[in-house]
Amino acid sequence: MNDLLNKKCKPCEGGLLPFDINEIHKYQKKIDGWNVKKNEKNIFFLEKNFKFKNFLNSQNFINKVGEISEEEGHHPDILFGWGYSKILITTHAIEGLSENDFILAAKIDQIFNV
Repeated sequence: MNDLLNKKCKPCEGGLLPFDINEIHKYQKKIDGWNVKKNEKNIFFLEKNFKFKNFLNSQNFINKVGEISEEEGHHPDILFGWGYSKILITTHAIEGLSENDFILAAKIDQIFNV
């Protein structure tokens, strides 16, 4: 995971191919506990659930995720409430997964483990 933490998300305007399943599995080994799923349009995304003791801890975590997302210029979909948050990451511009998604996942894990 350390190599991903040292990288920065690159702007993606499309024009690139999303990772194929082999590349996805290679990168998935570098992040902890993120599931690879497909949505109703068969677009791959990363998903992870996080647990907290209360609403405030969940909200504080989500605020930190928002800060990192802004710094990286890559924004996940976030659901959260009392004691939980769920984060979904994909590269919308290419309708699939790219290195950016795994970089963001690694950085989110880093703030959760602090």
